[in-house]
Order: sequence, then C-alpha cells, then structure tokens
Amino acid sequence: MEGYRKRMCSWCKKSASSTRLLGFMVPLMLVFGLVVLFCPSSSNWLFVSNYYPWTWSSVFSDGGAAVSGYRSSANYSRSFKGFVPPAEGGAGTSELQRRVVGGGERDEALSADYNPHGVAAPALDIDVREAEPPVENKKDDFIITTNVSNVAPPLNPTKVLPSTTRINRGFSNLQILEAKLQRVRAAIRGAQNGNRISDPDYVPTGPIYWNSSAFHRSYLEMEKQFKVFVYEEGEQPIFHNGPCASIYAIEGNFIYKLEISKFRTRNPEKAHVYFLPFSVAYIVHFIYDRNVRDYWLPMKQTVKEYVDIVAGKYPYWNQSLGSDHVMLSCHDWGPELSKSRPELFKNSIRALCNANTSEGFQPSKDVSIPEINMLGGRTNGFTGVPSPSKRPILVFFAGALHGLIRPILLEHWENKDPDVQVHKYLPKDVSYSEMMRKSRYCICPSGYEVASPRMVEALYTGCVPVLIKDHYVPPFSDVLNWKSFSVEIPVPEIPNLKKILSGISTRQYIRMQRRGVMVRRHFEVNSPPKRYDVFHMILHSIWLRRLNLRLHGVEDS
Repeated sequence: MEGYRKRMCSWCKKSASSTRLLGFMVPLMLVFGLVVLFCPSSSNWLFVSNYYPWTWSSVFSDGGAAVSGYRSSANYSRSFKGFVPPAEGGAGTSELQRRVVGGGERDEALSADYNPHGVAAPALDIDVREAEPPVENKKDDFIITTNVSNVAPPLNPTKVLPSTTRINRGFSNLQILEAKLQRVRAAIRGAQNGNRISDPDYVPTGPIYWNSSAFHRSYLEMEKQFKVFVYEEGEQPIFHNGPCASIYAIEGNFIYKLEISKFRTRNPEKAHVYFLPFSVAYIVHFIYDRNVRDYWLPMKQTVKEYVDIVAGKYPYWNQSLGSDHVMLSCHDWGPELSKSRPELFKNSIRALCNANTSEGFQPSKDVSIPEINMLGGRTNGFTGVPSPSKRPILVFFAGALHGLIRPILLEHWENKDPDVQVHKYLPKDVSYSEMMRKSRYCICPSGYEVASPRMVEALYTGCVPVLIKDHYVPPFSDVLNWKSFSVEIPVPEIPNLKKILSGISTRQYIRMQRRGVMVRRHFEVNSPPKRYDVFHMILHSIWLRRLNLRLHGVEDS
C-alpha cells in the first residue's frame, strides 16, 4: 500500500496538469453516467395530492362515519383535498380521495370524513396554496405538455427524450378536452382571490354560498364550455320522457329541457359527460307489477339492458366504466334501480332527489337535486313572500303519517301548542300554502325517504326551512351553505322544538329569512330555463363532478 502511494505521488509530480485533471475527471464521468442510467425517473410528480384543485370538507366540526371508496379498471380518477369552510361556529377539515386507475378489481377502500347525519354535503372551495402543474402525458410515440401562465414547471424541464422516441404533434379530442378543463380549474382557483366578475343578470354574493367567487367563475365557465351527449337510443314513454306535473316532475322537466338546450352536443367526441335519458318514475309506472314475486327484476333489467346497448354501440362507457355518465331520478327507487349495473351505482354520477348517504349516496360523485311538487306542471300556488312582521305562527307542519320521524313529531306536538301548528291533516277550509306564508319556520321532516318538496315550498313562501332528517345531503350543498338560511334539528331534539326555535333571536331569524328569499332563484322552475335556476344548478353540480374527474389514460399512460 505504501509503495502504491509513492508511485502515485511520483506520477502527479511528473505529469502535466491537464493529464492529471483528465485522470480525475474520467472516473467522475463514469460514476455520473451510471447514476443517469440506473436511477429511477421522477415522472410521477403529477400524482402529489395537492395537484387536484377541487376541495371538499364537512360543514360540521364533529367527524362522521367513513364512506367506502374502491379501485377499478377505469381510466379515471377523482380526488378531493379537505379544507375548512367559512361556516359559523367552525368546521373540521376532512380528507376525501377517490381514485380509479387501471388494473385489478375493486379492492381499495378510502374514507371520507364527513357527517352522514348532517344536513349538508361537503362544501366546495378552491385550493390556491399551490399552482397547478402542467399535464405531461407520456406514451411510446408522443409526449404532450399543456402549460398555462400560472403553473409550475416540471421537476426536470431539461429532460431530453431518447433519440429512438418519435414525436407526434397531433392531439386527440380527449387530450384537447382535458387541457381545456385544466385551464378551467386554474381559472376557478384563481377567482377565489381575484376581482369579482361582472354579470348582467346576477352576481352571487353573501353567506348563502361557501365561496361565491369560485361558484360564479365555475358557473360562467360551464355556460361557455360544458357539453352533454344524450344517447339517442330508447323509445318513449320510458326513455327521452318523464313526468312534468307531479312530485317527480323534475325528471321530465330536466330530460326535456336538456335535449333542446345549448348544452347538448350531437358529437360524442366533444362531450364532457354522457346522459342516460331514462325516467325511473316512468319505469315504475309502466313496468312495476306488485303481483310479481320479484318485482325489482323487470325494472332493473330495463336499466341494465339499456346500459348494455349503449356500452356495446359506443366506446365511452367501457373506457371509463361509466364514471363520466349521468343518470337522474327523483323517484324514491332511483338508488335501487341504479344497482342494476355495479358501475352505474359505484362509478357514475347519479343525480338523485333521494340523496341518502345510508343508501349509498356519495357526495363526492353524486348530485343531490330538489324534489319539487308541480301540480298541473306549475308552482304558482307558492308565489308571494310576506314580510317577517306578518307571520304570527312560530312553526308549521302538515303531512301524512309515514316514516320514522313524523310519528315522533306528531306525538309531541300535534294540537299541543298554538305557536306550534303541527297537523296530520288540515281542515278543508285552510290553505296549506297560506299557512306556510303565515309561519316563520316550516318543518321539513323525512317521510318514507329523506327527500321532501317542503324544503322548496318553504323557500318559495319565505318560510325558514327546519330540517329534521337523518343521512340527508341537501340540494346543491356543494355550493350553498344551508346553515345560513335553514335550521337543523336532530331527531332526539324534537321535544325541544319550540325552545330551540324561540331561542333564535329576531335579528338572526330575519337574516335567515332574507337569505332564503335570495337563494330561492336557484330552486325556481322556468320554461324556458333562466340562468341560475334549478335546471342550470343541476347542470352545474354535474359540471363540478366532471371537473373532479381526471383522465389517467391521457395524463400518464
């Protein structure tokens, strides 16, 4: 060893400086080359949790039960990151992540920290703490990077592709669509701290919204870009049709108005979502037979066969396992019929009146829509909003005795107190709508199912809704802060109903009543539809779910 050191020192003294430098550089270059060749690539930078822009959280400080997620072979992912909503009294953060990636069966369960016994879905907000990175899509024959002005660069911007890789500068319709949606997400996130956008019809503002600026920008982007492909297969009366003058009227109204609206596209390649135009109410009306032992089978078979037809004719169901497909139902049996195809129940966007989390409703992907009783196809009987000073009755309810909650309500309060007008049936000479106009609060309890038209009727008449429900997600609660214009009373607190409502100050009641009048526009049925009405709010909720959907096949395959 000593001899080796002497020889090296002698070499260093006799050699030229350039020769000595080369002797040190060659080993370093060899080591560097080995590192470049064998170290793992950092191309998975896209999948950090903060990348996804849409954030959800419970509006209640106490966490609720977990909701199961899954993993399937679809090419889509949904991901949401928790935040603290600006609700009075504080609220806890939550984490909900739902990802669908290639390969394997449904073998992954993810949890959502929200309260299934509460009255609101996870609220919507935009996370602006990190800029959205570009979408880098790598395949054997192309690489695509979509950049916007306010996004961060890739971790390795100087990376050079091997000379054997061919660059294809063509973009598919799917890649163009996803690039546009990425810009929309960035614009909505930026709108949270930006200047308010002018609007000739209406500018959302105030505490009735979780984030009025983000909602407004999202709504405007929806009007400019959102496209829905309606499958043309199927014949009336079950398909492309629905009731327009009953408690299930939202089904027929939405199907009819969507098919003639500007949001419909005849080109499926340009669609963001794909609508399945069947009416559950009419499936029940025309196919249900109570004399058949398994009466569910023919109804579920109708839905299953329709999905099978469109899945066999078009590629869109199979490429996403239905994740970008939409069904709408206001009938109580909508959730059950959606089980006719597992992907329809677990993957698809289900717009439901019966938004019951205990029956599989998932606020992260499903949409809660209002139940509106349109007798004769109109809601004119509930027009007119008297001032708070002209409402002598503290609280009112009248309705049939069914379900688990109403018997408790009537047991404690029927004909017990003149301030608490609770009735099973009203006298023939007493108008139901007039009683709502005379009351400060209107009770909206669950019946057989959680949905009820009383919530919308209360808003129509300027009566503050009192929600007594379990496992219910109110309509549009990803945008609307129901705590600002309604009261929630847990079922065990029914005996304290009067004490709770009387304890609300006059000032706070007037605030809630005025906010209810403001929010009414989002529940109005218009023909033709008007901006921000119930038709557009349903579309907007579907639009939000589509924005939460990421195409893995475009981004990382």
